[in-house]
Amino acid sequence: MLRKGHRNEASQDPANRHFNEIAYWLIHGTRHEKFIHDIFAQMCLRLQGAGIPVKRATLHLDIQHPQWIGARLTWSDGGRKAVVHHVEHDVEHRPEYIGSPVEEIRLGACEVRENLERAPSPARTHKAYRDLRELGLTDYVAWPIYHTLDKRHVVSFSTDRPGGLKDSHIAYLKELLPVLSLVSEIRVKNLLARTLLDTYVGSHAGKLILAGDTRRGRGTTVSAAIMMCDLRDFTKMSDSSPRDEVIGLLNDYFDAMSEPIARYGGEILKFIGDGLLAVLPMDRPAACLNLLRAVEEGRRNMTKLNAIRRRSGRSVLRYGIGVHVGDVMYGNIGSHDRLDFTIIGPAVNMACRLEALTKRIGRSVLLSHEFAAYVEDDVELESVGRHHVRGFGYPIEVFSLGGSAEAHRRGGAQAPTWSRQHYAEARFSPTRSIAAG
Repeated sequence: MLRKGHRNEASQDPANRHFNEIAYWLIHGTRHEKFIHDIFAQMCLRLQGAGIPVKRATLHLDIQHPQWIGARLTWSDGGRKAVVHHVEHDVEHRPEYIGSPVEEIRLGACEVRENLERAPSPARTHKAYRDLRELGLTDYVAWPIYHTLDKRHVVSFSTDRPGGLKDSHIAYLKELLPVLSLVSEIRVKNLLARTLLDTYVGSHAGKLILAGDTRRGRGTTVSAAIMMCDLRDFTKMSDSSPRDEVIGLLNDYFDAMSEPIARYGGEILKFIGDGLLAVLPMDRPAACLNLLRAVEEGRRNMTKLNAIRRRSGRSVLRYGIGVHVGDVMYGNIGSHDRLDFTIIGPAVNMACRLEALTKRIGRSVLLSHEFAAYVEDDVELESVGRHHVRGFGYPIEVFSLGGSAEAHRRGGAQAPTWSRQHYAEARFSPTRSIAAG
């Protein structure tokens, strides 16, 4: 165990003393640092302070993320931060990776060392080495760092010192690697937990779960704008199309609908086959209007996607969207050992019923009168009458979009002029439009 201030014969050597200080700091002084890129930059600065002539360093980490296979952290001389570059999944087939020092390490090399002052060795002609030479660096070394179950990541150090790194510098850095491995694994696992939760349950639910909100039945009541979207005729399409085509179809459809939801502050709670359930808490500014903007952008995305499908001779995708607002119970529901972080309540049921009603009415988007009351001053809506929906004992006034969520601002040429009182009266006049004036 390393103890700060411990002294023995070996520790009187300045190099050993500095090593002990950096190792102690990595283990004990980084407890409150969340991110490995911050720790990595601070470590490099401390190495310089210990007399190790590091001018550039990189840390290559495998991460499990739907968009990226890994991340490269790059620190440069004097930097207080390391720059983070995300690496896409197909990088292993690209020239930037093939033949690189990172690939050498990943294929099993225990060390990659290159003297950058000399002409390139036959095995080291990769562009990465040319770039290092252009930076004026003289020596490069890379090693694997091991996480649990021999999971390999890569760290590298470069210098501009004439003659390169000395043997004592190399020994110093190699001895520090196990400590860096331990510290980096903790942060990578924390990042993995956050990424997986964000990917599978959403960022808000993920934060609550990581904070310890994992007890069954525990939840809270929140007011939220709710959106339920479902693809039409999916069963027929999935029965008559190859598996990969069906998966690609769903991914394209969910991209079109999901990206605007995230951009406008909403959160997708779950994908249900060919449907999705999304919410936008009402404590966020203009929640209902922003959800409607997301719906409109999703519709435009679907129009573009269907144009592409038509050109390739494929059928267009039809969908239905139900939108409502109300109080929902948000929390953990499930069995003793298998929980789902979700929302339940009559408001959710209403959004689902409105989505189903789109089939009967022939409109792609239907809004409840409760939701319409929040956006009437900003969006042109059209009443499509009062309808019975399953599970509710009274007819519901339903509206569809009569214009863009970005159009018809109050004060414009076609701005709606109805007040909330007018709106309340209009609920009993299903043939009139909110924007009728």
